[in-house]
Amino acid sequence: MRRLFLWAARNTWLKGHLPRFRFMKRAVRRFMPGETLDSALDAAAPLEAAGIGSIYTRLGENLNTLEEADEVADHYIGVLESIAARRYRGEVSVKPTQLGLDHDEDRTLAHLTRLAAKAADTGSYLWIDMEGSAYVESTIRLYERLRGLQPRTGLCLQAYLKRTPGDVERLRPLDPAIRLVKGAYDEPESIAYRDKRQVDASYLALAVDFLKTGRGRPIRLGLGTHDVALIEQIAEQVALAGVPRDGFEVEMLYGIRAREQYRLAKAGYRVQTLIAYGDAWYPWYMRRLAERPANVAFALRSLLP
Repeated sequence: MRRLFLWAARNTWLKGHLPRFRFMKRAVRRFMPGETLDSALDAAAPLEAAGIGSIYTRLGENLNTLEEADEVADHYIGVLESIAARRYRGEVSVKPTQLGLDHDEDRTLAHLTRLAAKAADTGSYLWIDMEGSAYVESTIRLYERLRGLQPRTGLCLQAYLKRTPGDVERLRPLDPAIRLVKGAYDEPESIAYRDKRQVDASYLALAVDFLKTGRGRPIRLGLGTHDVALIEQIAEQVALAGVPRDGFEVEMLYGIRAREQYRLAKAGYRVQTLIAYGDAWYPWYMRRLAERPANVAFALRSLLP
């Protein structure tokens, strides 16, 4: 089933036709409050009241022109201004291919630098999302160039990629901020773990090692997973090394395990909710269905009257 949904995420015909159906629009509302920035900001209000931070991302990837990338960068400048105007503890997360990585790496870096500077000026933070394996090296290279210029920046890494432990060591001299996710793309077994137990073991080892060896250094780690048992296992192991529950972050998607997000926040964890919006949601949504069977069950229930 996971492979089926990942195939559907890449299928151009389905991408062009399925989003037109009303039942698809209804189902995707589980994971995003709407297609506009205002809908995303409004959804964050109760989270803010509960002490839960928010991260905003406009969906879309692999743009066709650099002019489109310029528009995306301008949009995120507006997002950072809107976050500041509402006095939210909000941050933004961007995909490099949204900013022109397929066309011009230097131009992409210029956009990232501009956004990071704006984030710093407004007291926010800029996260660089990770895409498929073909973009890992260029994305890490961008982050290496950016981090030296703007320290209020972080990078997403994927635990299922076999190269990730080496990437963490490569980035350590930068005192990086990392969002660790399991991985949502359909990667071959030669470069990625495909068995859930292997992915979980890699995730656990990466998170625990990063937190233990980073004790006392200015690091930031976000656990981008909805696997609460794994989160609590990590917390238990690093507590022995003196890392408290608020020594890292739990980062979950809007609409997924919402009760657990509030519970963890009350239990002393630092929690952030990633709120996606925009009209280019189809491939992103298919990858969310591929991640957890519970997501598929909800999508099927949405077909009922």
